[in-house]
Amino acid sequence: MLTPPFVIDQTQARQHLDRLDVPQILRALFRDLAAGHAVQPAQQLVAFPHGAGDFINYLGVLANEGVYGVKTSPYIVREQGPLVTAWTLLMSMHTGQPLLLCDAAELTTARTAATTALAVDALAAPQAQRLAIIGSGKVAQAHVQYVKNLRDWQSIRVFSPSAVTANHDTLHCLDPRLSVAASCEAAVDDADVILLCTSSAGPVLDPARLSKPALITSISTNAPRAHEVPPHSLTNMQVFCDYRQTTPAAAGEMLIAAEQHGWHPRMVLGDLPELLSDLAPRPTYDRHVFFRSIGLGLEDIALANALWRQL
Repeated sequence: MLTPPFVIDQTQARQHLDRLDVPQILRALFRDLAAGHAVQPAQQLVAFPHGAGDFINYLGVLANEGVYGVKTSPYIVREQGPLVTAWTLLMSMHTGQPLLLCDAAELTTARTAATTALAVDALAAPQAQRLAIIGSGKVAQAHVQYVKNLRDWQSIRVFSPSAVTANHDTLHCLDPRLSVAASCEAAVDDADVILLCTSSAGPVLDPARLSKPALITSISTNAPRAHEVPPHSLTNMQVFCDYRQTTPAAAGEMLIAAEQHGWHPRMVLGDLPELLSDLAPRPTYDRHVFFRSIGLGLEDIALANALWRQL
């Protein structure tokens, strides 16, 4: 019989994650945060010399589960494009011993999409019918899987430069309502909910150009000060985030908006711990609603803990 610490590679992580109710695990996590049963410090950025990249470290404690964990993720600058990997280490709060070391690629994809899904469930108008997704990679596809049953979507439109020219069979298999738009403008036209699922370090959507108020969610990437909407647009939107204690100090558009456009973190109307505990107001949709997720170490730690308990 294997004994801890278990080492889980990407393939094994994917197999075990298929057996988990990821949104429910994260819902419980955010409620624990609201109740004070979990600790989420601010993420730590460790820059490499000479602009060669960085490591971002995400820490967290789940007191009720008796575990501490850290996810560490490098952003390595290379001529052929940046390399991003991540590993999550889970440790016992009772023995101080390591329990699990897990390749975090699958954890990151699943928790990123599931966190957005929790936000969509909490913030999207009940009558929302038109869903747009900007991006078509693994993270975007996971978003489709987690949000496709949250509202009575009459259309699901996807756009990315690669999706326009690629074989659409993989995307169509995700949901029969899904279609690939010819442009970003076509995808978001008259959309009620827009999910930004790109690795872009700069804006991919200007909310001011939309025809009606919509829920816009953003995950961005871990490039320095990365953002998917123009920072100045935050001053004209109702802003929510995954965790108000850490997100405004890390999200690129929030940092820039605070420095240059008169925005302040206190303008965040609510975060997921508050929304999922009925402690924050729901949006009114007299203007755009923006939800920003930076990804919490606790999300990876909660999934790693679920994997460890399976093992």
